[in-house]
Amino acid sequence: MDILTRYTYEKKWTKTTQKEALRMIKEEMPETDAEGTLHYILNEIKKGKIITLGECRFKTENND
Repeated sequence: MDILTRYTYEKKWTKTTQKEALRMIKEEMPETDAEGTLHYILNEIKKGKIITLGECRFKTENND
Protein backbone atom coordinates (compact mmCIF):
# COMPACT_ATOMS: atom_id res chain seq x y z
CA MET A 1 0.00 0.00 0.00
CA ASP A 2 1.29 3.44 -0.92
CA ILE A 3 1.07 6.19 1.68
CA LEU A 4 0.50 9.71 0.39
CA THR A 5 1.11 12.72 2.63
CA ARG A 6 0.86 16.46 2.44
CA TYR A 7 1.02 19.32 4.88
CA THR A 8 -2.13 21.43 5.11
CA TYR A 9 -0.44 24.36 3.36
CA GLU A 10 0.62 22.20 0.37
CA LYS A 11 -1.49 21.47 -2.72
CA LYS A 12 0.18 18.25 -3.93
CA TRP A 13 0.20 14.80 -2.32
CA THR A 14 3.62 13.09 -2.05
CA LYS A 15 4.39 9.34 -1.88
CA THR A 16 5.93 8.61 1.49
CA THR A 17 7.62 5.54 2.96
CA GLN A 18 6.58 4.20 6.35
CA LYS A 19 9.94 5.37 7.74
CA GLU A 20 9.29 8.93 6.51
CA ALA A 21 5.72 8.80 7.84
CA LEU A 22 7.06 7.73 11.24
CA ARG A 23 9.43 10.71 11.24
CA MET A 24 6.57 13.06 10.35
CA ILE A 25 4.44 11.68 13.19
CA LYS A 26 7.31 12.19 15.64
CA GLU A 27 7.67 15.80 14.48
CA GLU A 28 3.93 16.57 14.63
CA MET A 29 3.13 14.76 17.89
CA PRO A 30 6.36 14.09 19.84
CA GLU A 31 4.48 13.15 23.03
CA THR A 32 2.62 10.21 21.42
CA ASP A 33 3.61 6.63 20.64
CA ALA A 34 4.67 7.19 17.02
CA GLU A 35 4.61 3.52 16.01
CA GLY A 36 1.15 2.99 17.51
CA THR A 37 -0.07 6.13 15.78
CA LEU A 38 1.35 4.96 12.44
CA HIS A 39 -0.38 1.59 12.89
CA TYR A 40 -3.69 3.41 13.52
CA ILE A 41 -3.18 5.67 10.48
CA LEU A 42 -2.40 2.70 8.21
CA ASN A 43 -5.53 0.87 9.36
CA GLU A 44 -7.73 3.91 8.79
CA ILE A 45 -6.36 4.88 5.37
CA LYS A 46 -6.95 1.28 4.23
CA LYS A 47 -10.64 2.01 4.85
CA GLY A 48 -10.46 5.00 2.50
CA LYS A 49 -10.18 7.70 5.15
CA ILE A 50 -7.93 10.75 5.12
CA ILE A 51 -6.26 11.24 8.50
CA THR A 52 -5.04 14.63 9.72
CA LEU A 53 -2.37 14.75 12.40
CA GLY A 54 -1.35 18.29 13.30
CA GLU A 55 -0.40 19.96 10.02
CA CYS A 56 0.04 16.68 8.10
CA ARG A 57 -2.53 14.59 6.24
CA PHE A 58 -2.27 10.92 5.28
CA LYS A 59 -4.18 8.88 2.66
CA THR A 60 -3.74 6.09 0.11
CA GLU A 61 -3.76 6.51 -3.66
CA ASN A 62 -7.36 5.40 -4.06
CA ASN A 63 -8.74 8.25 -1.85
CA ASP A 64 -9.57 11.65 -3.28
